[in-house]
Amino acid sequence: MKITALKTFLVAPRWLFLKIETDDGLSGWGEPVLEGHAQTLAAKIEELEDFLIGRDPLNIEDTWQMLYRNGCYRGGPVLMSALAGIDMALWDIKGKFHDAPVHALLGGPVRQKIRSYCWIGGDRPENLIADAHALMANGYDACKMNVCSELQIVDRHAAVDAVIKQMFELREAVGPGFDLAFDFHGRVHAPMARILLKELEPLRPLFVEDAVVSAQVDVMADLSRSTTIPLCIGERLHSRYDFKPVFEKRAASVINPDTAHVGGISEMVRIGHWAEAYDVALAPHCPLGPIALAASLQVDAVCHNAFIQEQSLGIHYNQGGDLNDYLEADSRFDCKDGHLNIPTGPGLGIKVNEDVVIEQAARGHRWRAPVWRHQDGSIAEW
Repeated sequence: MKITALKTFLVAPRWLFLKIETDDGLSGWGEPVLEGHAQTLAAKIEELEDFLIGRDPLNIEDTWQMLYRNGCYRGGPVLMSALAGIDMALWDIKGKFHDAPVHALLGGPVRQKIRSYCWIGGDRPENLIADAHALMANGYDACKMNVCSELQIVDRHAAVDAVIKQMFELREAVGPGFDLAFDFHGRVHAPMARILLKELEPLRPLFVEDAVVSAQVDVMADLSRSTTIPLCIGERLHSRYDFKPVFEKRAASVINPDTAHVGGISEMVRIGHWAEAYDVALAPHCPLGPIALAASLQVDAVCHNAFIQEQSLGIHYNQGGDLNDYLEADSRFDCKDGHLNIPTGPGLGIKVNEDVVIEQAARGHRWRAPVWRHQDGSIAEW
């Protein structure tokens, strides 16, 4: 069996899908996307065709190493996101070839379902109570949100007070049985992060994500030692080598790598098992499309330390297309009692509706992250 074609589809709201075809008639789907850079990833996939056409799709590890180590440059968000989509599609093909879910080829599942959470609010924390109540009505018992809008490196105490007031009001509205995860989204700098973590401790959050930007692992390690809140890092780290200092410095007790950004299922499983040796929990990041979520669930199936899965059903980004819009009716995601079932179908366990994909790709998208500024005119972290 040989790879014959790689086809990319730019689809709403902000995703890029990849279909790898073979001369045996089998095909696999991946999601090689980086939010706001989908066209860049499509170009990268086209460049990688030179290495992939004619290869045996079943030799996944050799293909992974070949693409990763080719040339002088490796790692980083673009290269690893492209590799991620290819890796997903190859595992999808291999599972279909053996008529088995990917997790069966990785040793078999350790769970049948996983707890899931969804996003509330928007880029700025708005309508949190109403959104949380809507999730609760749909059976969820956890959510995540941005805790603040723009925040200066050292901001006024009034800004801190406003954040704390809003989060305490949310906790009172949802009660103690609904878990809250707070995302600082890298928009909080070290001086304010220390203050916010202390003030938020009484709310007993599930975790705080990206308390500072991911490049500041040393700072996060210091913060981790000064708070009882589990700190989480990973969505902006792109290989096991990026996670090495996180583990060695004990910078976080939860990691949230993204299967679509960290080299795919192959690298996610390696990182997940490695985290287990440090007693670090795995909570895969996935505010993306259905293929990325299906790939994440394959990882959740085989990593014992996975405890919760992010997903984007109905979130504010999904204008013009949602996850289940791209799937056949019998393979759509259904979050019941706050849990997602581990797919049991062959490959990734989903059936992509290619007609819908083609129709949406004819329209495409140009999603971009917003540009924010502080009141003094300087650029703010999004």
